[in-house]
Amino acid sequence: MNLTYYLILALILFTIGVIGVLTRRNAIIVFMCIELMLNSVNLVFVAFSAFLGTINGQAFVFFIMTVSAAEAAIGLAIIIALFRNKQPST
Repeated sequence: MNLTYYLILALILFTIGVIGVLTRRNAIIVFMCIELMLNSVNLVFVAFSAFLGTINGQAFVFFIMTVSAAEAAIGLAIIIALFRNKQPST
């Protein structure tokens, strides 16, 4: 397959993620859209890495995925903490 197809797919995924972040108010959906944007960037790095024959893009993907996992864990913990504080005490 051609590099252009991967870049077009990544552009579509990134656009969907940006639209989701800008239009949604639900925090979990916003986090999912941010993850979609990060995964589209990962796709670009891997596509260019394969196209150029280097491993540099795959190393960047490794670091992006670790930051993404930490962001998801911390973000969900903050959402749970806010939800618990928002509930009326009985």
